Amino acid sequence: MTLWTAADAARATGGRATSDWAASGVSIDTRSLQPGDLFVALTDARDGHDFVADALAKGAAAALVSRVPEGVADDAPLLIVDEVLPALERLGAAGRARTRARVVGVTGSVGKTSTKEMLRAALGALGAVHAAEKSFNNHWGVPLTLARMPADADFAVIEIGMNHPGEIAPLSRLARPHVALITTVAPAHLEAFDSVAAIAREKAAIFDGLEPGGVAVVNGDIPTAPILVDAARAKRAAVRTFGEARRNFHRVMEVRLSRETTVAQGRLWRQKVTYKVRTPGRHFAVNALAVLGVVKALKGDVALAIGALGRWEPAEGRGKIEMLSMDAVEPSMSVELIDDAFNANPASMAAALEILAATEPRHGVGRISRGRRIAVLGDMLELGAGETALHSAIAELPSMGAVDVVHCVGPRMRALHEALPEERRGQWVETADALATEARGLFDAGDVLLVKGSKGSKVSRVVDAIRKLGHPLLTELEGLS
Repeated sequence: MTLWTAADAARATGGRATSDWAASGVSIDTRSLQPGDLFVALTDARDGHDFVADALAKGAAAALVSRVPEGVADDAPLLIVDEVLPALERLGAAGRARTRARVVGVTGSVGKTSTKEMLRAALGALGAVHAAEKSFNNHWGVPLTLARMPADADFAVIEIGMNHPGEIAPLSRLARPHVALITTVAPAHLEAFDSVAAIAREKAAIFDGLEPGGVAVVNGDIPTAPILVDAARAKRAAVRTFGEARRNFHRVMEVRLSRETTVAQGRLWRQKVTYKVRTPGRHFAVNALAVLGVVKALKGDVALAIGALGRWEPAEGRGKIEMLSMDAVEPSMSVELIDDAFNANPASMAAALEILAATEPRHGVGRISRGRRIAVLGDMLELGAGETALHSAIAELPSMGAVDVVHCVGPRMRALHEALPEERRGQWVETADALATEARGLFDAGDVLLVKGSKGSKVSRVVDAIRKLGHPLLTELEGLS
């Protein structure tokens, strides 16, 4: 299917097409480029123009460039523009303008990517959904997602993130959502903001791009909720709060966690709902209700959305739970791994530890007769001047009382290691590699093992080391897929 013709792309970007071509996709990375893609030569750590020849050799339909790169034939299919990133933004704006899709914008300090994926699943039961495959939520990710959007999509889910002030508003104005969802506001990126209230004001900038008559779905349980509500009302949005407090428009009333699922009951305004997701976590129940609130705001079929949510589970690195067998002959010799190694801040750390506390280890199957709950926690990055106190405060979380051993990774996590009671204190290491080499000694059959940290802490290497020691075990959860 043709996504962009040379003429349409040239008109959208203000560029000049060197020949007639048709592209079926848009790519910024030759490693994942598919034949027929329009390759966009962005400049980041390296100049994308250096990869144009490779992209064309791999079957790219054309390349979006600001100059003819060296080693590229004079008759190569190119779209030549003044600057590549602004041209990509214009291509994204054109993609948004031509679609009939109802657009949902998602932001938040915690949970925006998993909520985006829940929205993809729920809205997928109602029509054709377009959403980024990964966490493409920044100054190039949002226009790229919009540029990739098929004109005939019924729904689009656009994740919008930030690291510094002033980033969200222009991306929201580009996406022009009909519904804007804020999952929560928490201490994250405090290196660039002087307070959590300042973070809330930046998150609330997602309402700057709301279409007329738009709906704001916001977390009503957090202390900064009034900032979000006031900002939404200033843009004349209809405000729908969600959460567990009685005052919320949409309310979670009961949550039941099991090893493999979260089942919740709530009220979607005045409609009673029972719903589930295929992973444990109270925060998943709250964000799933927000997803249903978005469906209701879009006047979609809530029952169909609930059915689709029941089949959703998180991706690797974002709370995915898996059983790994340590013995090819005896399946009971297994460990339960909670892979949450993609990102971390105090709020998401608390949510992950709550999941660990709610998961029951198995006893009498390993060398140690009693199964344990074990946490491998890496540094939380970009927390600013208060990072030491925020790391040590994890020791005071109620869920920590159920954790048997805590291993700490990184210089910032030393504060937690020192704050832990001696009986829970595992290893402290400077780097994830130091712990990955000792992975086999971290756990025993029957244990439940959580690995959590900011991406820069590289605790995903500990996850990789653990996976290499065993092999996935088919569980009842996997059998339902």
